[in-house]
Amino acid sequence: MHQSLCKQNIYTILMIMSVILSVLLAMSIGSLDISLTDSFNCLFSEHTSSKSSDSLACTIIWEIRLPRILMAAITGAGLSAAGLILQSVTRNPLADPYLFGISSGASLGAVSAMTLFAGTGITIIFGALSGGILSILLMLIIAGRSVYVVEKLLLSGVAISFMLSAFMSLILYYSTPDVATSLLFWMMGSFENSQWNDLLLPAVYVLTGAVVFFIFRRWITVIQTGDETALALGIPVNQLRVGILLVCAIMTAVIVAHVGGIGFVGLMIPHIARYWVGTAVQRVLLTTILLGSVFMIWVDVVARSLLEAQVLPIGIVTSAIGSIFFFIMLKRRK
Repeated sequence: MHQSLCKQNIYTILMIMSVILSVLLAMSIGSLDISLTDSFNCLFSEHTSSKSSDSLACTIIWEIRLPRILMAAITGAGLSAAGLILQSVTRNPLADPYLFGISSGASLGAVSAMTLFAGTGITIIFGALSGGILSILLMLIIAGRSVYVVEKLLLSGVAISFMLSAFMSLILYYSTPDVATSLLFWMMGSFENSQWNDLLLPAVYVLTGAVVFFIFRRWITVIQTGDETALALGIPVNQLRVGILLVCAIMTAVIVAHVGGIGFVGLMIPHIARYWVGTAVQRVLLTTILLGSVFMIWVDVVARSLLEAQVLPIGIVTSAIGSIFFFIMLKRRK
């Protein structure tokens, strides 16, 4: 047990160092190459200088790259944590916000706010929250009294995801070409327009969700052994599962409202974290959050560096990586 705890602490320290290093390296990579030393100086000193080149580099870092990098880290942490908890409470290794229909519901709500109500800011967030919660409610209604049968929850989520995606396609079909193009690009996910004032709300919701997951970590760990065992120990399994689903829906909806739909992150990262530190929620949660942040930071670097003078949507990169991971996982599990 002592050896396992020591191993977990080593992984945690390594992941924290990886997050810091990833932020510093990501600030240096882009259309204008900035040395790691200059990035460090700009980050920990006044970003004004008598040299115009230094001033330009610091302006790019503070006004463009750093907000984008932090939004990527918050997004990766939130989606990874939500995926981990969904897989734990449903005992299904394929569960994540994307496959559960939560992302589709949030995207539908946000797209509806953008098109039908010309929504911006808080209206889009409210629409995404409404859509995410709606997808959970519909999934529970379809599952009915079989909510204890966790496999049916996942199948219900997949059905809801396809249905809500169809409604999104209908909205795109009746939109003008310019609006449809803009919405389509948004739905594929991007950190391109992230600003400092956009970071607070996602950070608060992700942090709050992580705290909730940590508070109920023991109950969630027991649920992984089976509903019968959890009920015998006095855990309100059904109520806990519904509450956790709603928390995951709210976290995902806030993220989707800011960066669009990004899939497969919540599927991949928890499995990698479990491989390193085990399955107990109290051990794997922090590792999942840190690993998700690092992963999404580098996905963003790839998206804005792979093609010259073009930025790939984040969803394209994560879907390409996630589909390969999905196939590998299915092959290993046979």
